[in-house]
Amino acid sequence: MRLGTTVLAVAIIAAAAYVAIPRVTEKSWERIAADSERMIRDLTASTIRPPQVNAPAPATSAAPELSVSLPLRREITDWNTVTGRFEATEAVDLRARVSGYLDRVSFKDGQEVTKGDVLFVIDPRPYERALAQAQAELNQAKTRISNASLDVERARGLVERKIVSEKTFDDRENLQREAEALAKVAEERVKTAELELSYTQITAPVSGRIGRALITPGNYVSAATSSSNASTLASIVVQDPIHIFFDLTEADALRVKRMATAPGAAQSLESARVEVQLADETGFVHAGKLDFLDNRLDTGTASLRVRALLDNKDRLFTPGQFARVRLRASNPYMATLVPDTAIGSDQAFRFVMVVGPDDVAVRKPVTLGPLVDGLRVVREGLEPSDWVVTRGLTRVRPGQTIRPKREVIEVSSGETPSAAPVTR
Repeated sequence: MRLGTTVLAVAIIAAAAYVAIPRVTEKSWERIAADSERMIRDLTASTIRPPQVNAPAPATSAAPELSVSLPLRREITDWNTVTGRFEATEAVDLRARVSGYLDRVSFKDGQEVTKGDVLFVIDPRPYERALAQAQAELNQAKTRISNASLDVERARGLVERKIVSEKTFDDRENLQREAEALAKVAEERVKTAELELSYTQITAPVSGRIGRALITPGNYVSAATSSSNASTLASIVVQDPIHIFFDLTEADALRVKRMATAPGAAQSLESARVEVQLADETGFVHAGKLDFLDNRLDTGTASLRVRALLDNKDRLFTPGQFARVRLRASNPYMATLVPDTAIGSDQAFRFVMVVGPDDVAVRKPVTLGPLVDGLRVVREGLEPSDWVVTRGLTRVRPGQTIRPKREVIEVSSGETPSAAPVTR
């Protein structure tokens, strides 16, 4: 039953197509058959080609031409480069030692001052009066001593003749000693008054550069009985020489210490050479000496605080200023250098490609060091006689034959390898 229904449906569709196609295309079945035959004949003629005799075989890919160079050998020195901050070798906050009204400021803000220069003057009149009173009390005490001495001398003759009793004589001697003691107290009061009067002139305790005056004349200043309630008048910093402080990691500190005690070391730790570079400079043109290492590591950062001393005659360095500092971390040694373009990376490993026998590329793992004049130091894995691929590293694979183009490594500074700078 199902088969008959299917056959009937197919017949109906075929009949409908037989009637509809000529109407849609406006062509008869004879013309449609002729057009189909011609299309098949044209398609066959376009795809079939006569066989070619002696056709050339496809060309194989040529070996790539790559630039190769021998590693550069030079004597270099390793440096630890860190950021440091300048600090004054001496810094003083000026405070009043006596209270009073500020009478005079005897300097210009920011000028250079010399030790002993008068900078501030507090009204001295109250202290001049105190000194005069102390001197008068001293004179009074001296007069009492004189009178007591005369009484003792008179009583001495009288006691020998039994005119006065010995007790009376002893009393007069005690009065003399008491007068002498009071005179000493008066002398010390005079010295104290003189000292307080001298404190009304505040002088520079060191030679250096003074800041601005923080208190102007006419204001009352209090004596510096403690640092919490004392009025700071100004501050002085010593700028020549100047210190620069910086931190070394634990590993770098060990390297410096071991180098300083190694046989044949050219320096000791206390006089290790440091070089400084300011923000607008391209090289480390300022030299100084290491003069202090802290006695313990900072447990929070595992670093060691270090200080160096530099000359600052031109006042180029200012306390609080930042700079780059490098400290010598090794003695001079011969190093192998190649361009950074010769270094390949494979996850955590670094490698170079060298030319092996029959111009076959060989991969060598390497251990790298710092950059020196644009060239990378190779600490391990490379021989001076290896021809290293310096350009086109991505076009070669291990075991592949190459056409080496031998060149000389160029130094970024434009100098010949023998005259290139030693340090980095």
